[in-house]
Amino acid sequence: MKFQFYDITRELFSTAVYPGDPVPQKEPFYSMEKGDPCNLTVLSMGSHTGTHMDAPRHFVRDGKDIAALSLSQVMGDCKVVEAGGALTGQQAGEWLSDGTEKLLIKGEILVTPGFAQATAEHHLALLGVEGQTVGKDGTQQEIHQILLGAETVILEGLTLAQVPPGKYFLAAQPLKMAGLDGSPVRAVLVCPQDTGR
Repeated sequence: MKFQFYDITRELFSTAVYPGDPVPQKEPFYSMEKGDPCNLTVLSMGSHTGTHMDAPRHFVRDGKDIAALSLSQVMGDCKVVEAGGALTGQQAGEWLSDGTEKLLIKGEILVTPGFAQATAEHHLALLGVEGQTVGKDGTQQEIHQILLGAETVILEGLTLAQVPPGKYFLAAQPLKMAGLDGSPVRAVLVCPQDTGR
C-alpha cells in the first residue's frame, strides 16, 4: 500500500515567534568553510518555537514534562476539521462524539474556555491548531490550564492549508528533553493514497 504524507510543520527559523518570546538563533561552532573538518551549529531558542507542543508543565506546576509524554498520546489516529471564529462546547461535542482522541483544527479559530472544558470532558488526548497559541488576551492562561490540567497536550503552529478534512495517522513526536515544558515538533499526517481524497 502506498501512502500520502502531509508535512504540517512550519520552518522553524522563518516562523514568527509569540510576542515577547526569544527569537531562534543559529551560530556556527565548527565550519568547513573556515577549515574545520565538519559543520556543527549552536542553537538558541525558546521551547515553544515554530510548530511546537505544550506539555502539561507549561501551565501546571507539577504537570508532566515533555519527555514524560507517551508515544500513544502524540502519535495515532486523528481527525482534521475545518472551522472559523470562536469555537463552542457544542462543536467540541459534535467533533468528539465518535471517540476522536486527537483533533486538529484547520482555519483561523478562537479556542474559548467553553470549548476547552468540553474537550477536557471528552478526555481529548491532543488538540492541534494553526495559531501560535490558544485563546486570546485574558483567556490564554485559563484555556491552557483547562487543557493541560486535563493532560490534553496542545500542538500549536501547524500548517494545514493543503490538508483536506478527514481522518489521518498523526506523527508529532516532541524532542525527549527531561524537565521541559514544551518542544519543537516535526508533525506529519499520513493516509493511504487510494482513499479517494
